[in-house]
Amino acid sequence: MSACLAGINCKYHGGHNLDPEIRRMVAEGNAIPVCPEQLGGLRIPRAPAEMQGGDGREVLAGRARVVTKDGEDVTEAFVKGARETLALSELSGAGEAILKEGSPSCGSSRVYDGTFSGASLPGEGVTAALLRQAGLRVYSEKNWHESQN
Repeated sequence: MSACLAGINCKYHGGHNLDPEIRRMVAEGNAIPVCPEQLGGLRIPRAPAEMQGGDGREVLAGRARVVTKDGEDVTEAFVKGARETLALSELSGAGEAILKEGSPSCGSSRVYDGTFSGASLPGEGVTAALLRQAGLRVYSEKNWHESQN
């Protein structure tokens, strides 16, 4: 589960995206909060990052990259964070993940378009793509209730 959704201040600017239901699931021990970007070694706060040349699948295949608004290539940190998140999911036996939509790590169906203009397009983040490749069901904070039915 994206740690920012549980109220942990791990977004690039130091804030969070609290979802009270998700926070409750973590507090009750029914979910593990993770921030792939932190697991990849990125600090808080940090410059915002977006994918250029494709989505998370393309990043994992080496055909796209993740860059900050300042032009720094942080692809390696995003891939490392995705791998660490997958390792944690395997250790815990997780079969699904609830991730923050739009994030270059966690977006499950939409990501920002790489122009830092706020525009988004269909696609998935690096972590969402890797988790799906490993067979996990991936949801966003907007559609995770579907997994409960």
